[in-house]
Amino acid sequence: MTAPQVIARVVGCGVPVRGNDIDTDRIIPARYLREITFESLGPHAFEDDRQSQDGAHPMDDPRFSEASVLVVNRNFGCGSSREHAPQALYRRGIRSIVGESFGEIFFGNCTAIGLLCVTLPSDQVEAVQTLVEEDSTVVLTVDLETLRVETSGTASYSASIPEGVRGSFLTGRWDALGQLLENADAIRATSRKLPYLTGFMVND
Repeated sequence: MTAPQVIARVVGCGVPVRGNDIDTDRIIPARYLREITFESLGPHAFEDDRQSQDGAHPMDDPRFSEASVLVVNRNFGCGSSREHAPQALYRRGIRSIVGESFGEIFFGNCTAIGLLCVTLPSDQVEAVQTLVEEDSTVVLTVDLETLRVETSGTASYSASIPEGVRGSFLTGRWDALGQLLENADAIRATSRKLPYLTGFMVND
């Protein structure tokens, strides 16, 4: 039996990616949608933006190479519903995103893989981005129990997240696969009662 994976907080250094309305095509270009296992997507996060900025993109800055908290602006993850976008960020090492607002489907796809997204007012997001840009060693703590985003003890901000989503992280209910594995015996018992799963003959 696998216990539900509770996610109460994420602690790590940040990486600021500025700009409103950064859509999922910019997060992971459409040519990578053929990837069905997601395993190799991490290096390609923001690939076209990074190429156009010729090494100046924050994701190419060695100061942020170990960052696990992405700090963004308004309507991040808008556009198409591709689940590859949060998968690419997750496999890049991102475990939480702090922003002004998120595309609705993107937010749901993040929740489904345990990628924690919380919101702050625009001026506070700007303050966190500036702080991280000036000192990449600043540690950010995204705490769901206290609903705070803290910056190495120097500042603390009140974060927002839908209460249902918050509860799913704090109880582990966000992890649908984990819930299935936890109830494997009940699933097997139910499957034995279903006529379309039993009683078939297989011919050689």
